[in-house]
Amino acid sequence: MADLKDLFQSADWKTEKHVPVIEAPDKAAKGQIVKILLSVGKEIPHSNTTEHHIRWIEAYFLAEGEKFPYQIGRFEFGAHGESVQGPNTSTIFTHPEVQVSFKTDKSGTILAGSYCNIHGLWKNAKDIKIE
Repeated sequence: MADLKDLFQSADWKTEKHVPVIEAPDKAAKGQIVKILLSVGKEIPHSNTTEHHIRWIEAYFLAEGEKFPYQIGRFEFGAHGESVQGPNTSTIFTHPEVQVSFKTDKSGTILAGSYCNIHGLWKNAKDIKIE
C-alpha cells in the first residue's frame, strides 16, 4: 500500500520546475508579520495549459517543539486556458504564485507542497529563526 509521504517529490527548485519555492526571511522578531511568497517555476517556468498545470500550493508552519504543523493556507489555481470552446481557447491563465503572511513567537520550519496534474506532488521547506 502506498503511503502519502512517499508520494511527495523534492529537488532543487533551480533545476526542477515543479518544486514550490519559498521566499521568506531567514529571521524575524517575535510577533512580527512574516511575508511568504510561494511560487512554482521561478527559475524554469512551468507550463500552464489545460493539459499541464499547477493545480494548488499549500503552506504550513511547524514550530519547534510542536508535533503537528499549522496550515497557513491552501491556494488553488483554477484557470488554465480551458473554455466551452475547448482546451487552451481562453485568454485566462493563472500563474502559480501567491503571497501569504503570518506571525509566530517560535522558530520553526515553513513547509510547502504543490501539485502538478501530470507530475504529481512536490515539497520544499525553509527554516525561520524567531528572535
